[in-house]
Amino acid sequence: MAGAGIQRALVMSDGYLAESPLMQPERKDAADLLRAANDWTVELARRHPQQLAAFIAVDPIRQTALPEIARWRNDPAVTGIKLHLTSSGVDLRKDEDIKALAEVFHAASESNLAIMIHLRTQRMDYGAADVQRFINEVLPAAGDTPVQIAHAAGWGDDIDVQTLSALGAFADAITAHPEKFRHVWFDLSGVWTDKSKPADKDALIALIRRIGPEHFLPASDWPYNGDDLVDYYSRVYPELGLTPKEWAIIRGNVAPYGWAPRGR
Repeated sequence: MAGAGIQRALVMSDGYLAESPLMQPERKDAADLLRAANDWTVELARRHPQQLAAFIAVDPIRQTALPEIARWRNDPAVTGIKLHLTSSGVDLRKDEDIKALAEVFHAASESNLAIMIHLRTQRMDYGAADVQRFINEVLPAAGDTPVQIAHAAGWGDDIDVQTLSALGAFADAITAHPEKFRHVWFDLSGVWTDKSKPADKDALIALIRRIGPEHFLPASDWPYNGDDLVDYYSRVYPELGLTPKEWAIIRGNVAPYGWAPRGR
């Protein structure tokens, strides 16, 4: 962190993996593993309160989700929750999944916990249709709670038609009703690589400008992207042809997560 010039960072639990249907065979102690992962993450933030704040993990369509959010409601080391719809097997076109996700967003809001969500699902045709349901039926449950959309609403691997479709739907909605998205940000973690096509990068730049660079956050997905953290920001980020002014805005953005101790 120091080498990359980062003073504060969020440490995010990936405890939702324990309950993921992608994990086979299914673990009978999955709920215990989820809680243990969250315990470990929060303890790390407690040891470094001036540098780190914790996001706990929940699987929004499991019965453990709401009790786990309640367990951390008043802990000053916890500032948010992390959701990963691909891992959890959430389908944004299923009414029951939409309802469960909205309940988690409402619980986060009631607990003064920010939300960080990997929105992309397992659907091969993921895109605008999924985002529209999310915007209309889930996002309002967050109230004014900060919501961070991971990987600019994509995978976090490379720009593709699904990512551009999803982010395009957000751009349409934000252009129409900007007042409804003051609490929404998109991070640029692993969105493009040195193999990304110039035309795809240009399409991403156009969407960032439509939405506004003030809605985008710097992020790395480190250590999963395999790059050195300093190298990632100094080499990969400049490959996207935004202007120096636009980059200055994005690099200076800090979502109001309420660093411990929380006073919201």
